[in-house]
Amino acid sequence: MPSPQYTLSASFTGNPANSNSIKKTDSTFVLSQNQLEIQNDRIVLVNDVTGLSRCSVACQLPIISAMGIETAFVPTAILSINTYHKDFFFDDYTSKMNDYIETYKKMNIDFDGICSGFLGSAKQIEIVKEFFKDFKTKKNFILVDPVMGDHGKLYPTYTQEMQEKMRELMPYATIVTPNLTELCALIDEAYHETSNEQELKRMCEKLSQMGPKMIVVTGISIGHQILNFVYDYGKVEKIYVKRIGEDRSGTGDVISAVIAGSYLKEQNFLEAVKKSTDFASKCIQHSVDIDAHPHMGLCFEPLLKELGD
Repeated sequence: MPSPQYTLSASFTGNPANSNSIKKTDSTFVLSQNQLEIQNDRIVLVNDVTGLSRCSVACQLPIISAMGIETAFVPTAILSINTYHKDFFFDDYTSKMNDYIETYKKMNIDFDGICSGFLGSAKQIEIVKEFFKDFKTKKNFILVDPVMGDHGKLYPTYTQEMQEKMRELMPYATIVTPNLTELCALIDEAYHETSNEQELKRMCEKLSQMGPKMIVVTGISIGHQILNFVYDYGKVEKIYVKRIGEDRSGTGDVISAVIAGSYLKEQNFLEAVKKSTDFASKCIQHSVDIDAHPHMGLCFEPLLKELGD
């Protein structure tokens, strides 16, 4: 029996410099199921697309691609620049997400990894939960970066309903990358600062009972150091790194991207966290060295070649 085929139509002729001369002509491109399955490793990002400031998809896609992994994305919103800046364009993509995802479903696309980031409403979280249901397999993994808040407080727009919906993603998650604020919110405990190994392990065990068996609690501040606490199927590890300068937007996106790519390649969670911690630290140091604005993201571009090693 011949493989099923998918047809993509429409091409244009004329002078691209003169839009009035461009005419639509019939042209057909046929993709067989076999062609769709011939691929490198493939990760899909579910996150906003921000044009400038090195965050979300804008930094995750080149980082994962530099690791030799095909990178697709499902946009949750389109922004011209991150929301720290006064003037920015914003287009909420919630109403378009299901139609966008339908293309992948019709084409029977498989993903080796799924990586979600900031989700701006309870409706978006529900859409992503359905996406997880449709695309999770026995072979792939799902990484959830539960972007909910920091420094002991949830973001002002993060409602109780959104917290409850975010917990509904946990049964589908293979890996979760919360900071301490988000960890407390996910397990429904009052925020409390701690770097105690037994307490952090207890909290991670509580989260793991909801689904994910691999957790890294990121960015725990201890004086002049930052602790990333790793929980890997009950085993724990502490990764310390020197604090460099002030907090920088986009750091969590860089860390989750490197973890996702490294885990797909090596299937070793602890080593993936170590690699992400090292890479993010180098990017932060480079950003400080060139005096980059902290809200323009991590200047990762000169360091991308290290990820291909």
